[in-house]
Amino acid sequence: MTNVRAKKNLGQHFLTDKNIALKIVDSLQAEGVNHVLEVGPGMGVLTRFLLQKENYKTTVVEIDRESVAYLKVHFPQLEDRILSRDFLRMNLNEYFSGPFAIIGNFPYNISSQIFFKVLEYRDQIPEVVGMLQKEVAERLATGPGSKTYGILSVFLQAFYDIEYLFTVHENVFNPPPKVKSGVIRLRRNQTKTLNCNEKLFFQLVKAGFNQRRKMLRSSVKSFIRDEELKQDPIFSKRPEQLSVNDFERLTRLIESQS
Repeated sequence: MTNVRAKKNLGQHFLTDKNIALKIVDSLQAEGVNHVLEVGPGMGVLTRFLLQKENYKTTVVEIDRESVAYLKVHFPQLEDRILSRDFLRMNLNEYFSGPFAIIGNFPYNISSQIFFKVLEYRDQIPEVVGMLQKEVAERLATGPGSKTYGILSVFLQAFYDIEYLFTVHENVFNPPPKVKSGVIRLRRNQTKTLNCNEKLFFQLVKAGFNQRRKMLRSSVKSFIRDEELKQDPIFSKRPEQLSVNDFERLTRLIESQS
């Protein structure tokens, strides 16, 4: 079977450098897991090295039917572990009863949605290694005080320790993207539940960053009485100045006044 044609609507850019593929796979530590799920394997440049690992079993999920057909021909050892599905719509509990890690060369156009999905199953996913647009990778890994720090940065850092591992240049993809890529690793931290009302926490983070240039007294005023906005210096800060712990404190403060 000939190579798969990259489809623009699926955001496909196939990695062609096997050394980088191996480096990505070797970045996955996979401690305490028996299963790894590769998202968007394409023509299997990562899959080839994942299947060489004996400490876990690899399953792949691919929405592109042409890629699925290619994988079935070239990786018969996967057998029934090629899932022709849309990862974003899957109920992962139907496929994994215990913990599993995630790895992939994530399509640029859905990489943020992939990480929201990871958050949804965070108690089953102790580790993620992903390649995505460099700018987005840096945003997820950066801490408070950065212009790129945002909603997903806070959400993920509440439950994961995130490392930016290395940069991948455009010329090792077919077709080459217009921007560089970055590889990051997420490892589940010790936080089981937040030290506050989680629903309110998520609402406040979104409200803050939806008006990121304004002080919090403007962006969260709908959550608290006006007189309280003058009491605590936290309301004079902008959202990118707040760590996860700061947002937890903000949540408790607002909850205590409501």
